[in-house]
Amino acid sequence: MLSPILNLFGRSPFLPLQSHMEKVVTCIQLLPDLFEALEKQEFEKVETIANRISDVEHQADLTKNDIRNHLPKTLFLPVDRTHLLDILTIQDRLADAAEDIAVLTTLKPLKLPEQFKEDFHLFLQKNIEAFNGAHLIIKEIHELLESSFGGIEAQKVRSMVDNVAFKEHEVDLLQRILLKKLFRSDDEMSYSSFDLWQKIFQTIASISNLSENLAYRVRMTLELK
Repeated sequence: MLSPILNLFGRSPFLPLQSHMEKVVTCIQLLPDLFEALEKQEFEKVETIANRISDVEHQADLTKNDIRNHLPKTLFLPVDRTHLLDILTIQDRLADAAEDIAVLTTLKPLKLPEQFKEDFHLFLQKNIEAFNGAHLIIKEIHELLESSFGGIEAQKVRSMVDNVAFKEHEVDLLQRILLKKLFRSDDEMSYSSFDLWQKIFQTIASISNLSENLAYRVRMTLELK
C-alpha cells in the first residue's frame, strides 16, 4: 500500500510540505489558549493544552519522517530536493518551538506579572502574526511556482515575505521592552520564575525568527528554480 505522503508527491512536491505545515499550525494556534489558562492560574488546563501541543508535535514529527523517507531523488518539477528539505526542517523547528514553550509553562506554577501583561499579549500576537504570514506563503507556494515566479505573483510573494520580516522586527522591539520590565522586576520574583520567563520570551520570539527564515527560504527556492 502506498504511503499517503507518496501519493501527495505524485501530485505536487509541495503538498506533503503543506500537509506537515497544517500540524505545525495546530501547535502554534494552541499557544494563546495555553497562556490564557496560565494567566487565569488554571494549571490543570495548562497541562492539558501542553500535552495536546506535544501530541500534535509528535504527529508532525511522524509526517516529517514520512516525507524524508519518501521524498523522490528526482522530481519532475524544477525544484531542488535540498530546498524542499530545508523548508521542511524550518517548519519542524516551529513545531518544536511550540512544544518547548508548552513544556516551559508546566515546569512550575507561574504567574504572569501585571506589569508586563499588556506587552506580553502583543508580543505573543505579533509572533503568531509572523507565523500566519509564513503559513500563507506555504499555502500558496504551488500557485506561485506555476506562475513561474514572475509578474504580479512575484511581487505578491515578495510583499508577503517583507510583511513577515516586518512582524519579526516588531517582535524584536517588544522583546526588548519585555526584558527590560522583567529585569526591573527581578527582586519581586524567585530566581526560577525569573529564569523561566526569560526562556519563555526567548522561545516565543523564535517563532517569528523561524517564520522569517521560512519566508526567505521559500522566496529563494522560487527565485532559484
